[in-house]
Amino acid sequence: MTAQGDRETAVLERIEAFRRRRPRLLDEVITMAHGAGGKASAALIDAVFVDAFASLKQGPLTDGAILSLSTGMRLAFTTDSFVVKPRRFPGGSIGHLAVHGTVNDLAVSGATPLWLSAAFVIEEGFAVEELRGIAADMAEAAAQAGVLIVTGDTKVVDKGAADGVYITTAGVGVLPDGLQLGADRVRPGDVVLLSGTMADHGMAVMLARGDLMLDADIRSDTAPLGDLVASLLRAAPSTRWMRDPTRGGVATVCNELARDANLAVVLDEVLLPVTPAVTGACDLLGIDPLYVANEGKVVAVVAPQEADAALVAMRSHPLGHNATRIGEIKVEPEAIVVLLTTFGGTRIVDMLVGDPLPRIC
Repeated sequence: MTAQGDRETAVLERIEAFRRRRPRLLDEVITMAHGAGGKASAALIDAVFVDAFASLKQGPLTDGAILSLSTGMRLAFTTDSFVVKPRRFPGGSIGHLAVHGTVNDLAVSGATPLWLSAAFVIEEGFAVEELRGIAADMAEAAAQAGVLIVTGDTKVVDKGAADGVYITTAGVGVLPDGLQLGADRVRPGDVVLLSGTMADHGMAVMLARGDLMLDADIRSDTAPLGDLVASLLRAAPSTRWMRDPTRGGVATVCNELARDANLAVVLDEVLLPVTPAVTGACDLLGIDPLYVANEGKVVAVVAPQEADAALVAMRSHPLGHNATRIGEIKVEPEAIVVLLTTFGGTRIVDMLVGDPLPRIC
């Protein structure tokens, strides 16, 4: 075998070894990395919760469960918790996130969000006036999303036992007849779309903390995606798969897609949309915007013949005017995300162990 052949074989062997790696839970205690949406989170979920709850072993884990009723109606059901710090930041608050995060998980499941529950864990000594403001933000966000908050719960814990207030919301939505979304529907040649710029929410929260002494006009993109997703589905009824890139950003959801579809997700660095302010902040902090959270964007995989119509529909919506094509689905390398770099090379985009920005959603 030639030297070139030896090198190619070695590269293929390294790719195969990379592909077969599966996160394993080796820790004896929970760390912040386990809540960051990366490899540590995946290992925790797999080793503790999937192992305990047999119903979770039936298929890929998604942001919402699809439930079929005896009447033939299908519901989407999801839940999420919110612990962001600071609780108020440019563009939104923990109250907005508590609604948007849950309705967006329903929307990218293909459902029309309808009802939410809200549970509050409140630390003793928390200001009632701030709690009123959070509730008002939730009411505003629910009205904007077209959902009703119909039930809830409150618990108060000792001073020092919580960081002010934690909010958990659960949501229910209705799926239209005939709509099927999932990684198993993704095919080589499909197009990967993103509805707007990356990393806006994560960087807005990070700068709002004031620890970095950086001054940049960056606002969170937190927003309800239901209407945007409905426009996309009308224009591209053969849409294969959707996710909102929250914790772990676009890179993490693309890794989950590649793993579940057992296909390659090939992203083009030139096409990735990032505002100059976010690019500058990320460069100063040494953070890749691919891994930073959004709270008002959707990543969608669509059939190639519907990609143009999908982009027109998204760009016609106020939340999608920066929508763009960011990549393509290919056969090889299986279960891996690859980035075509601006220098003409390629690199693997792996899932991080933790998150470069703690507690941002």
